[in-house]
Amino acid sequence: MGKRIVFLSFAFLLFLSVQNKALAEKKEERSWKDETIYFIMVDRFNNGDKNNDFDVNLNDPAAYHGGDFKGIMDKLDYLDELGVTAIWLTPVVKNEPGGYHGYWTENFYETEEHFGSKDELKQLVRKAHDREIKVILDLVINHTGYKHPWLDEESKKDWFHPEMEIGNWDNQQEVENGWLAGLPDLNTENNETRNYLLDMAEYWIKETDIDGYRLDTVKHVPKEFWIDFSERVKKAKPGFYLIGEVWHNDPRYIAEYNKAGIQSFVDYPLFNELVRIFRQSGQSLSELNAVWERNKFYYKDPYTLGNFIDNHDNIRFVREVLLKQEDPEKRLKLALTYLYSAPGIPILYQGTEHMMDGAKDPDNRRMMDFSKNKEFEKFTSKLGKLRQKHHALRRGDFSMIVDSDGTAVFQRKYQDETLYIVFNNDKKKSGISFSDKSLHNKKLVSLLSDEEIKVKDASVDLKMDGETAEIYAVQKADSQWKLYSIVAVVIVVVILSSFYLISRRKQRS
Repeated sequence: MGKRIVFLSFAFLLFLSVQNKALAEKKEERSWKDETIYFIMVDRFNNGDKNNDFDVNLNDPAAYHGGDFKGIMDKLDYLDELGVTAIWLTPVVKNEPGGYHGYWTENFYETEEHFGSKDELKQLVRKAHDREIKVILDLVINHTGYKHPWLDEESKKDWFHPEMEIGNWDNQQEVENGWLAGLPDLNTENNETRNYLLDMAEYWIKETDIDGYRLDTVKHVPKEFWIDFSERVKKAKPGFYLIGEVWHNDPRYIAEYNKAGIQSFVDYPLFNELVRIFRQSGQSLSELNAVWERNKFYYKDPYTLGNFIDNHDNIRFVREVLLKQEDPEKRLKLALTYLYSAPGIPILYQGTEHMMDGAKDPDNRRMMDFSKNKEFEKFTSKLGKLRQKHHALRRGDFSMIVDSDGTAVFQRKYQDETLYIVFNNDKKKSGISFSDKSLHNKKLVSLLSDEEIKVKDASVDLKMDGETAEIYAVQKADSQWKLYSIVAVVIVVVILSSFYLISRRKQRS
C-alpha cells in the first residue's frame, strides 16, 4: 500500500509538472507582428520548370532569367529552415514584353506565362500554407504597362489620367495623377476603373487564398481609393494583411495612410538609418532608437511595420559596405542582428542570406545562387529561428539603455522574458557596462554563442570584440537554481513521507 501511494504521488507531481509546462508554452494567437517575411523576385529566385523559359537570357540583366512558381515550391523547405514564416512575391500577373519584374501589367486577371499557370500559383499557396508559411502578392494599382491595350480603346480613355510627368514632388495632386516613369496612370476616381480594380483585388484572394498584398506606389493613388480597397479585401478574407510602399522619408506623411485602412508599411525612414549606421563602423545607434520612438507616436501598430536593409529598388547592403571599404560579413551580421531583434517585421530580400552583392537596378536583381556563403546562410537561419522561439523579439517592449561611442544596449521585455541586444559598432574592442535591479541573482546567456556572463550586484560588465553583436537572455544564476532544486527535493520528501506515515497508521488501525 505504501509503495502504491509513493508511486501515485510521483505520478501526480509529474502530471502537475507537465501541465504547468504545457500552460507556459501555450501559444498565443499568432498575428502579423510574429512573422518573418522573405521577399522573392519571382523571375530571379529559382528555375523549377524549363518548359516556360521563353526568351530567357541569363547574360542580359533586363531579360527573363527563368524563375517561376515551381522553383519557389522546390525551395519551400529551404525557406522554412531559414526561419521564414511569410513570402512576398513580386507581381505575378501577365506583363508586357520585358516585364520580368512584374510591374508592367498587361492583363490583371492572368498569370505571367514565364512564371507558370494559375493552378500552379494555387498549388504554391497550398504548399506554403502546409508549412505554415503565408503568401503576400505584390499588387500594382497605380499604373499599367507602357503599351497596355486599354490605351487604344476609345471607351477606356477615361480610365487613365492625362499624360503628364511629375514635376513637383511636393504637390500631392501631381504625385497622384502624374505618369510615374512614363507609365500610364490609372484614374481610380473613375467608377468603372475603380470597380474593376476592386473586383480584381478580391478575385485573387478568393481564387488563390493568399494572405496579404504588398501595395506598390501607394502615395500615387488617392487615399479615398485605399479606404474602399482596404474594406473590400478585408471583407473578402478576415485578417488579410496590407503592407504599403509609401516611399517617403517623413513618418508623418506615411502614417496618414493608416487612416485609409493600410495597417503596415515598408519603413523607409528606418531603412535609411539602418544602412547609414551599419555600412560603416564607428556610427552611433542612437537614431535607431529615435526612429522607434517616433514610430510609436505616429503609427497605429508600429510592431507590424516592415523593416529591411535592401530590396529590388535600392543598392544591395553588401555593395553599400564595399563602397565604404568595410568588411561586408561583419557589417551585414550587425545589420541583420538588429533587423531580427528590433520591433517590426523583418523583411529579408532574397540573396541577402548569401551576402549577395549588387549595384543599382537591375544589378541588384541578380539570379539567386544557393551554393554561395553557406555559413552566412546558417547565421541568418539561426537569427530567424531565434525570433520565432522568443516572444520578446517579436512582441517585447524596446528601450535603449546604453549609447556610447558606437556601442549600444537595447532591452526587450515581454511577460517574464527579458533580453539584451548588445552592439559594438566600432572596430576596436570595447567595454560595455549596465545595471538593473532585476538582474540580482541572475546571469546572461548568449543566444548566438552560448557564452555566459555573470552578474555582480545587479551589474553587467562586458568586453565586446569590434564589429560584433550579441543577444543575451536573462536566466537565474546557477546557485539560485541549486537552492530551488534542494527546496523542491525537500518538499517532495516531506509530502511522500507524510503519505507513507498516514498509510501506516491506517494499516495499524
